[in-house]
Amino acid sequence: MARTEAQLIDSARALFLEKGYVATTLAEVARRAGLAPRTVYVRFATKATLFRRVVDRALVGDAEPIDVAHRARTKDAMSAPTLAARIEALADVSVGIASRAGTLFGVAAQAEGLEPELAETFQAGRRATAELCQTLCDTAATDGLMSARLDPVQLATVTDLLICADTTVSLRRTQNWSASTYRALIIDTLDALTRQQARSRA
Repeated sequence: MARTEAQLIDSARALFLEKGYVATTLAEVARRAGLAPRTVYVRFATKATLFRRVVDRALVGDAEPIDVAHRARTKDAMSAPTLAARIEALADVSVGIASRAGTLFGVAAQAEGLEPELAETFQAGRRATAELCQTLCDTAATDGLMSARLDPVQLATVTDLLICADTTVSLRRTQNWSASTYRALIIDTLDALTRQQARSRA
């Protein structure tokens, strides 16, 4: 059963990327997967449900029921011994998501304009990213890794702007950046901000 679902998700991902959200049908997904149309309808019922599953798997990179917030590298971003190490861990998480799911975010932008169910799902995802960034900054401050001169709210806001899905979509449209370049942008920007804030509040 897991293999059948994986076939459907792989086929759906390929079609969504090739044709976009609107033009892709569940019947086409079934044909691409070499399965009966009833199989995809039974498992996913609607195109929105299937697309959400495609995105969910891309975000984490596998079928394990563990969300991004509870993955090992995300935990490193909350518990590494230095602020620099935490920022690097967050950059790794962000680059991984961008590499796996970045191409789907453009499709998602189209889909959420048509499907209220998906619009709420993706908006919840944006809130979750913002909350993750705030938690990272608050935890670093609590653990004594940030200067008292730093503003955790401002740092969290900038962090969210750097790693959110909307930024990924914009960068894909306007820049031909590699994963290493995007990783460096995140690290260098946050490092510069923390140093600048510490100096300006001295």
